[in-house]
Amino acid sequence: MKLLFILFTSFLCSAGLFAQKLPRIKILATGGTIAGKGASADHSAYTSGELPVKDLIGAVPGIEKVADITGEQISNVGSQDMSVAIWIKLNKRINEIYKNNEADGIVITHGTDTQEETAYFLSLTVRYDKPVVITGSMRPATAISADGPKNLYDAVTLAASKQAAHSGVLLVFNEYIFSGREAVKTSTTHLNAFTAPNSGPVGQVYDGKIVLYETPLRKTNKATPFDITGLASLPEVAVVELYADAPATAMNAYVAAGAKGIVTGGLGNGNLNKANTDAAVAAIKKGIPVVRASRVPTGRVTLLDETDDEKLGTIVSDDLMPQKARILLMLALTKTNDRKKIQQYFFEY
Repeated sequence: MKLLFILFTSFLCSAGLFAQKLPRIKILATGGTIAGKGASADHSAYTSGELPVKDLIGAVPGIEKVADITGEQISNVGSQDMSVAIWIKLNKRINEIYKNNEADGIVITHGTDTQEETAYFLSLTVRYDKPVVITGSMRPATAISADGPKNLYDAVTLAASKQAAHSGVLLVFNEYIFSGREAVKTSTTHLNAFTAPNSGPVGQVYDGKIVLYETPLRKTNKATPFDITGLASLPEVAVVELYADAPATAMNAYVAAGAKGIVTGGLGNGNLNKANTDAAVAAIKKGIPVVRASRVPTGRVTLLDETDDEKLGTIVSDDLMPQKARILLMLALTKTNDRKKIQQYFFEY
């Protein structure tokens, strides 16, 4: 009898009936270089967002052994054309997928130009502490040694692991894992296009194995107050870059055009020259928050340094670069216009 049981169990296993189910991974494609096509494999010219998601999945050998994969096309644009409308669409779909138990993990394919912004936005707005991983490529799908298939394989591997939960959105690129908050694109053409200037990578993917060095400490996902369910748009926030002898033309124009908030890419520790300081004060008096960020890629913008923020009424971005400070200010303005509360958000998220 015991022998019969062993033989029967062996038969079921060989038939795959006792085989462990693979994690269900949903790939949400938005376009970008990873879906790009060029006229020649050895030239850099290409058009972003040409390939559908099924072709991206089909180009990755062995990916079907990692997860049970399905795909959806959310958009098909170069990420220079990424928009708040697409962000909101992505956020809504991710929350739906997890609410309806459609997947165990989500991977987003995305162009690299604004990938870091999308990652941070979703880290603040997704309501579920489940895996969301974003990736892309620096070479189009038709190029020699295209990096997209490997990046996608690594992203699926990470999303299929339990380690990817409770960390906000993670960005995988060139075998490194970055926090969506910290990742910054630092090369225009190289394959190691992303770094995290203030913190470094949180982990690595190699030979199908996940190694995490640390867990991000800033609050993400449902631990943030930024539930945008039902919103069709966000308050308009503009970024003003400073340089030697920069006039206040841009800031004044954005205020006149109806911007609800201003982020400055300031000098050094987020400093503003006199012309832009005066323009910032005028904007604040009109009820428009002004956040001081810096064009310097590392370090923090600190309160009460060369600039007296209490006197001027400005807010500091902490260690967020201007493009990410803009995202947090947009979301903050859906909750409050109070300067002290917004400043707290910048220190917390």
